[in-house]
Amino acid sequence: MSLSTAFTLAQLDAADARLAALDYVSEAFAEAVLDGVAVEAFAEAAIATAIRELVVAHGEERVAEIVQTWPERVRGGEFSLRLKQ
Repeated sequence: MSLSTAFTLAQLDAADARLAALDYVSEAFAEAVLDGVAVEAFAEAAIATAIRELVVAHGEERVAEIVQTWPERVRGGEFSLRLKQ
């Protein structure tokens, strides 16, 4: 991903920063898969890394609260590539 030199991530609002971060993660994921890393292995490593970073930033209890919402969000299709009808 390339950002215009007129903008830095610090200048982006929170939503734009999340989209930029998602682009970076998506690119890293694609590169790993192209290099032969199994999709499931990379996905699990990405989740573990993300949780570890969240724990550092917010603490275990807050992160536990966040991940408790995941089953409902997954079942609701929030992470699905296909559209629910």
